[in-house]
Amino acid sequence: MSIDDPRRLMSRPRRGRTGPATPHQGLPRLAVPTPRSTTGGERPRLDLGTRRPASWRTIALIAVSTGLSGWLAGTAAQSVAGDKNAPWILGRASGICAYLLMVALVVFGLVLSHPWRTKWRRPATIVRIRIHVSLAVFTLAFLVLHIVVLATDDYAKVGWAGAFLPMASQYRPVPVTLGVIATYAGILAGITASAAGRWAGKVWWPIHKVSALSLVLAWLHGVYTGIDTRTLGWLYAVTAVGVVVLAASRYVVRTPADLVAEYTQEVA
Repeated sequence: MSIDDPRRLMSRPRRGRTGPATPHQGLPRLAVPTPRSTTGGERPRLDLGTRRPASWRTIALIAVSTGLSGWLAGTAAQSVAGDKNAPWILGRASGICAYLLMVALVVFGLVLSHPWRTKWRRPATIVRIRIHVSLAVFTLAFLVLHIVVLATDDYAKVGWAGAFLPMASQYRPVPVTLGVIATYAGILAGITASAAGRWAGKVWWPIHKVSALSLVLAWLHGVYTGIDTRTLGWLYAVTAVGVVVLAASRYVVRTPADLVAEYTQEVA
């Protein structure tokens, strides 16, 4: 055993001590700092049970949103009061709202997975996730309204069967079927999103990508089902181009490091 052998150092007893040597006696000690209290002898405690109160901006935003929504709903109700086509108008309006909310939902999803997401400081990542979830909830709410109104309207000639079964609608069965498939694809995307963090990324993430298919089918459904497509053609064109450009940029600007990160996330 050489003089520099660590086993010899570990077994060598320190001077001034009696008893068997312990394995750490020959090694230098590291000074571990202890937290100091600024108020006295007690160490500071981290209170995990407190929550920050809502800011005045959040409260004001909720109030303005509620008032604006109520005003819009009241104005819309007055404009179609007494019209025999009021259910059809309400069903069409709720469908367009659901489509626009779905576009915003997909856009935020693309932003959350975009390679440049770390360069965008505003809004914060947690805020983006909350907006993404909120958009999903509102999309589902307007979708339910859209389905219920048209399924119960005799003038629409869709019926409950046409609202949930392919090719069961008397009114334009093929475009309506595209909407039915889009609904099921969107529900599947929502279920997989709720499983994020509990399922492995390689399980839920590939299935969650059907949200893109859901948006494409919803776009086709809106274009070929509505009788006002000529009037709203610009809306469908602008939203389609915007989503396509954002989705294309997500793949064009990727670097080798981004590819490795995506692969790691998918196999995790």
